[in-house]
Amino acid sequence: MEYEIFKLLISCLGAIYFMLPAYVANLSGLAFGGGTPIDGGKDFHDGSRLIGNGVTWRGFRNGTLLGTSVGLVLGIIGTFYGDLSVLTWGIIDLHVYGSVIGGLILGFLMAFGALFGDAVGSFLKRRIGLKSGESAPIMDQLDFVIGALVLSILVVQISWNLFVIIAIITIILHVGSNSIAYIVGIKDVWY
Repeated sequence: MEYEIFKLLISCLGAIYFMLPAYVANLSGLAFGGGTPIDGGKDFHDGSRLIGNGVTWRGFRNGTLLGTSVGLVLGIIGTFYGDLSVLTWGIIDLHVYGSVIGGLILGFLMAFGALFGDAVGSFLKRRIGLKSGESAPIMDQLDFVIGALVLSILVVQISWNLFVIIAIITIILHVGSNSIAYIVGIKDVWY
């Protein structure tokens, strides 16, 4: 039993390691965003905003650059430390982070995909009548994950086991970090 718990914890660490470019991109898009929204303030044919003010060109650019940089760093680490697949206990092969080019490519795909997924999530929220900042449980936590993973399958296989582990970890990290930000006064809502 303890061995299985150990394997699960190691797999969770490996999943976080794998997702770092997407996590950094998602956070960076918010932290280093602002400015002109991607939708240019335009409305959709239903009369509501196309995406909203929260998804900006600056945030998309900066998030993609920082997430890609994280992938590059993971590729450099993989070059020196070899195959890090032991971190995932067979759930995913991290050999793609075993080279600088592989890390750069996967980092870009995950970072761009995360921000694209977030923009699609915002678009969908507007279509169901939610305004920017309104809660859409599960979608708010996983839109960027789905975007990152969809693009990453161009270079790595993603199993359902890995997706479930990443989804659970992301929901816990997202709700936990937002709750802390709310408690310390950085955010107006806990979600």
